[in-house]
Amino acid sequence: MLKKDWWKSAIIYQIYPRSFQDTNGDGFGDFQGIIKRLPYLEKLGIDCIWLCPVYRSPQDDNGYDISDYCDVDPMFGTMADMEELIGKAREHGIYIVMDLVLNHSSDEHKWFIEAKKSRENPYHDYYVWRDGKEGVLPNDMKAAFGGSAWEWVPEVEQYYFHQFSVKQPDLNWENPKLRQELWDIINFWIDKGVGGFRLDVIDLVGKVPDEKITSNGPKLHEYIKEMTAHTFVRDNLISVGETWSATPEIAKLYSNPDGSELSMVFQFEHICLDQQEGKEKWDLAPLPFHKFKEVWNKWQTELYGCGWNSLFWDNHDLPRIVSRWGDEGQYREESAKMLATLLHGMQGTPYIYQGEELGMTNVKYELEEYRDIELFGMYKERRAQGYTHEELMESIYAKTRDNARTPMQWDTTEQAGFTTGKPWIKVNPNYTEINAAEQVDRENSIFNYYRKLIQLRKELPVLTDGKFTMLDMDHNQIFAYLRDNGEDKLLVVCNFYGNTVDYAVSEKAEDLELLIGNYTEENMQTDVLRPYEARIYRIR
Repeated sequence: MLKKDWWKSAIIYQIYPRSFQDTNGDGFGDFQGIIKRLPYLEKLGIDCIWLCPVYRSPQDDNGYDISDYCDVDPMFGTMADMEELIGKAREHGIYIVMDLVLNHSSDEHKWFIEAKKSRENPYHDYYVWRDGKEGVLPNDMKAAFGGSAWEWVPEVEQYYFHQFSVKQPDLNWENPKLRQELWDIINFWIDKGVGGFRLDVIDLVGKVPDEKITSNGPKLHEYIKEMTAHTFVRDNLISVGETWSATPEIAKLYSNPDGSELSMVFQFEHICLDQQEGKEKWDLAPLPFHKFKEVWNKWQTELYGCGWNSLFWDNHDLPRIVSRWGDEGQYREESAKMLATLLHGMQGTPYIYQGEELGMTNVKYELEEYRDIELFGMYKERRAQGYTHEELMESIYAKTRDNARTPMQWDTTEQAGFTTGKPWIKVNPNYTEINAAEQVDRENSIFNYYRKLIQLRKELPVLTDGKFTMLDMDHNQIFAYLRDNGEDKLLVVCNFYGNTVDYAVSEKAEDLELLIGNYTEENMQTDVLRPYEARIYRIR
């Protein structure tokens, strides 16, 4: 059995499989491609791979619409390839964390195909149905990808509920038979040797559509406790919940140290700050720096000793952090390292999204070159509302999920070394400058800076268990904090912006030992921070 709480000191690397490495020239990444790159990941120093969905799927939403939970999609290879990946990863000291979608299935899943046949079918109650008349919706709830959340099925003269695509019908967790099916699926993969699960939109499974409740339903935590008792506790597995609606109080329930629910949560409060209040992510706004610091301070202090954070900037749904809050131009390397320092110095389990360790950037494509279903739903709706094409493209450049989904940039060969064929989505043209081959052996590269940060986290227990104290909350440019576990004390100082700033670092303690910094020590003035400069000191 895995050591209890082993995931608290782990580093997790997220792979979007269709964009990571293709080995058969079809333009889609595959299991053998991940196996090929395991030495690279071991060199980086990670402990786990979070693998975005690889189950059999029609790919309406890039695999988040599952048609068979106990099979893999031929796009990625065979089940034998998947089993080889799990085994080979373990040989490199790496566990596989599966991405599991339990809120909804594909409409091509055998359960839903049966459910549509009649109201008496035993699978009918695996989904959420409401009586009605065609054209008269049960209520006005909207789907995340546009349009109504209700879809009419003439065979049963009922509407089914879908919070996302019309091809992603919501599962009915009120049905104990459905829940048992889900526990069996989780245990199927545990038996394959995986190290844990990332649970997609898990805060939505307790929905009550009649009351327009989607997240944090009344039975949510009851369901999660039941799931954990039947599955994750078998081997102290990682279980991380994607919980857009979480507050610190709710997160304490999810990540209670007693292990009754989940290991940790993804909360997104910091990620939603650069949009207009009360609006959608496409409604852009400058990052409010003081509020940004307040949010991090809240999550770091309120979960201390009674919950656990996931630490992340990027994922498959978010734009590239160096383009978002760093500088993708002159100070790309410095700002990428600063953002890494700021994050990896905090308490929680750090996540690195593929290419983040290289400072990969957002893209600016023509509309037809994008692939994101969410983007096209938004574009259609907003064009009808009178937005101009130019306005919408600015939002797309900033926030489309495809920014994170362009192929991994391995080297300067054609298609960035990702594929010998035509990639499923266009490669970022800057791959000739930004790629792994250029960085792996360059001492001061972003890649090697991440390696040093990861090594620090493994060497210094204070980075796992130390208390967090924010410094100079009102400063307009500096993000600084302490970590202290009673035996060791660290000072983390980051200049979040692209201009030089005076900051009295020397006043924080008499004896400071520099452990890592994103500039060379030559010409360093202790009390002056250069653009995007970051340092971690030990206070002796």
